[in-house]
Amino acid sequence: MALPYEFSDLERFSDWVLPTEPQRYARRLASSMAEMQDFYDTTFPRLEDAIAYLDKFPLDDLPDDARALMHLMQSLVNVSFPVEVWKQPKVPDSGATYLDCIQEPVV
Repeated sequence: MALPYEFSDLERFSDWVLPTEPQRYARRLASSMAEMQDFYDTTFPRLEDAIAYLDKFPLDDLPDDARALMHLMQSLVNVSFPVEVWKQPKVPDSGATYLDCIQEPVV
């Protein structure tokens, strides 16, 4: 899925454009810390610009490219704790614990 032109520099992270939280979580667990660090270091500086861009549209009527950008930024949120705090993809000391997200914020 293509991102808005203003964010075409982030296209190389298109495999992080995932519409559901379980998909984003699975992608995080399947990623190395080096992959997540690269994704984080490249996308985090664009977060405020992305929010400003997305605020131009009603949440329930986002154009496809804007929706892709939103999902990319949701993936950024998903990797923020592993990168900033835990230094590993999984939650430390959580064993086999898993949390299922049963309702997404956007349909």
